[in-house]
Amino acid sequence: MYLSRLFAVLIAALPISAAAHEFWIEPELYQVDAGERLEAKFKNGQEFEGSTLSFFDRSSARFEMMADGKTKTITPRAGDSPALNVEAPTKDGLVVVVHETTPSFVTYREWEKFLKFVAHKDFRTAEQDHITAGWPQEKFRERYTRHAKALIAVGSGAGADAAMGLKTEFVALTNPYDPSFANNMNVEVLYDGAPRPDAQVEVFDRAPDGTVTVTLHRTDAQGQASIPVQRGHEYLFDAVVLRPADDERTAELPILWETYWAALTFKVPE
Repeated sequence: MYLSRLFAVLIAALPISAAAHEFWIEPELYQVDAGERLEAKFKNGQEFEGSTLSFFDRSSARFEMMADGKTKTITPRAGDSPALNVEAPTKDGLVVVVHETTPSFVTYREWEKFLKFVAHKDFRTAEQDHITAGWPQEKFRERYTRHAKALIAVGSGAGADAAMGLKTEFVALTNPYDPSFANNMNVEVLYDGAPRPDAQVEVFDRAPDGTVTVTLHRTDAQGQASIPVQRGHEYLFDAVVLRPADDERTAELPILWETYWAALTFKVPE
């Protein structure tokens, strides 16, 4: 039993592959009563299904929750899973959980793997930019970081999301737990605090029976998108920034690109 648990912890600590794999915060319950427990797992995978990752200091740059306009640092122990396991606030409100990872790396040994990734995430000029720069088309690296948020309702869940100063992030402009919510989730996508116009938003919709549907959307000129959602469904929104890295490019495995992944999870009440 001990060896099995140790093996699971070591696997959870391994670096995450960035190639088309999402990272998100998945609460055990998206609605809890005041004073109950808030529990959420770190998840990594595809199409809203994946592995649970434990908390480790070396892979966490920031782990916080915001409630009633106040931000609190979350300090789990190494190896904790679920990563979030704290007492909920004693008053009703919207809780925003934030996690930002330290950098990890993925190596592209085949050009086709990179082309598949940039096509999936809709980086339309990346192939030509790479070729024009004269960069190698195999054996190069990408550095990536994750910037995830989750919305949890305590009691009524009244309140609003806000920009948290992440490198990139979703800001929910509507509250899915509000009784007047009209089944359109309005979000803003930010990068370095500024809106991202014409950015792809990949939406993963998990129905009550576990079926996952994936749709693609785009932000408007103000970096905002209005996305129809359904009651009783759980959602993961994903948006990725790709930019050339500023690193020295003469290494044996040069870091040529870096990506910043924004994620937002929530559930629309029945």
